[in-house]
Amino acid sequence: MIAPALSDALGAWLAGQRALAGAAENTLKAYQTDVLGFLAFMTQYNGDSQGLAPIARVTVRDMRAWMAHERGRGVGARSLARSLSAVKSFYRWLAEREGFEPTAVLSTRAPKFQRKLPRPLEVDAASAMIDTVELQASEPWVAARDMAVVTLLYGCGLRISEALGLTGSDVPLPEVLRIIGKGGKERIVPVLDAARDAVDAYVDLCPYGVAADAPIFRAVRGGVLSPRAIQKVMEQARLQLGLPATATPHAMRHSFATHLLAAGGDLRTIQELLGHASLSTTQAYTAVDAAHLMSVYEKAHPKA
Repeated sequence: MIAPALSDALGAWLAGQRALAGAAENTLKAYQTDVLGFLAFMTQYNGDSQGLAPIARVTVRDMRAWMAHERGRGVGARSLARSLSAVKSFYRWLAEREGFEPTAVLSTRAPKFQRKLPRPLEVDAASAMIDTVELQASEPWVAARDMAVVTLLYGCGLRISEALGLTGSDVPLPEVLRIIGKGGKERIVPVLDAARDAVDAYVDLCPYGVAADAPIFRAVRGGVLSPRAIQKVMEQARLQLGLPATATPHAMRHSFATHLLAAGGDLRTIQELLGHASLSTTQAYTAVDAAHLMSVYEKAHPKA
């Protein structure tokens, strides 16, 4: 059982992550789950309710025991590293607030894991996906809606939540969009004519109208369109095209970045367009491009 004071502290930390760091709700839920799981283990491991005092006495041995327990129940290295990051962040905040030494926790090394490279579509496949998505719906306005959303993902590099978050005040789309992304980070994204035309075509056909303060994209019954609806229509399209399961809405964003890089775009510009806080996140696309070059080389070079 977690003591009330510690529970209150966790709530205050999460509130700070929401207000100051701009963490998304899904991120906050993951943080809460990770930290509560850690505290629950320490309660069982030490045989005592975890109040502020016991938590301040966590040792390196305790941390190793927790990590071994997590790996033993099948938690992967990537997930454990994420949990450890959440625990460290909470401890750093708690130590400053309560005045104890958090070195045992903060010095714990995360397990090593190989980062997964983004899996973009080829240029032709990305274009075919947009065209095929439009053919999945029987009603013209729904077909136009799905095509408009997927075009925004690929043409502007938007996250699906960002595309579905556009409101009537954004229509007609300007030459550049001001997008508020993860962590409240603001960025400016150029809008291609193809994306603007696709959104205009949808708006003209939408039977529900577009209010300035309401989302542009509507579900069949008039409610807010969910990401799952776009995921589903892309699943149908990729099966028709014979594309892998990695051809998801987020893969269109990856394709946007990879194709820009292949065409000569520089990493800093792509970082800004994607809204990545760190350049190291964007650098994953250089590995994708290098992998593509090696694939072409091995297929084409007579000595490969």
